[in-house]
Amino acid sequence: MFTAEGRERLREQLISAARADGRISGAAHLGSAALEQQDEWSDIDLALCLAPEASFETVLEDWTTRLYRDCGVVAHLDVRRGEILYRVFLVENTLQIDISFWPAADFRAIGPKFKLLFGAANEPRPAPVPDARDLIGMGWLYALHVRSALARGRRLQAEYMLSGMRNEMLALACRRQGLVAVQGRGMDELPREFQARVARCFPQSLDRMELGRAFAETTEALLAEIGFADAELAGRLWGVLREMAGGTW
Repeated sequence: MFTAEGRERLREQLISAARADGRISGAAHLGSAALEQQDEWSDIDLALCLAPEASFETVLEDWTTRLYRDCGVVAHLDVRRGEILYRVFLVENTLQIDISFWPAADFRAIGPKFKLLFGAANEPRPAPVPDARDLIGMGWLYALHVRSALARGRRLQAEYMLSGMRNEMLALACRRQGLVAVQGRGMDELPREFQARVARCFPQSLDRMELGRAFAETTEALLAEIGFADAELAGRLWGVLREMAGGTW
């Protein structure tokens, strides 16, 4: 298991390496370090801005080699956001290191978790707010699949779809409260009374009736959030969703 002290030493080593790399024109903390809110479980999350003349593939390969060689990395995963590549490294001591590689034109704050370390950043842009209609649409789509999975006796699939439906409902609640729903980051900040209601949306077993009970609870919570976001659409969905959750499956 990694320690906070070891993590911070490694963070400083990586920042020093970025400063010394002429192909890197800027760097920033992302995540909890940007707000100086690290705890013992925090990871390292660094954004590196590539100089316009730098070869993206060469820089990526060199930094990946460095982390495997010097940091005890055992595996990595790539996540793309447009032209930005987030390479997520898993260290043998279970530390997560996220190194993101940004073209100079895209290097900017997107939301509050961005602290410039050196170089220059473009004008910040607000983080995109998820569209309520997309969340609602995914909510009722998951509900359809919960219903059909229950009817077919596919209980694991039913629970999987129910989890998706519940997550869309929670994302709508986060949107209403001005919280970040991505990866559940703001969900623990939702009001306690709301969290108590959400707790009833979790099935306690894979028993068919228990899954049905949780489905009905989740449906009511979803309908309430749809009502906050779009009362007219909630009126059209009210009977349909309730029929799904109360059907003869």
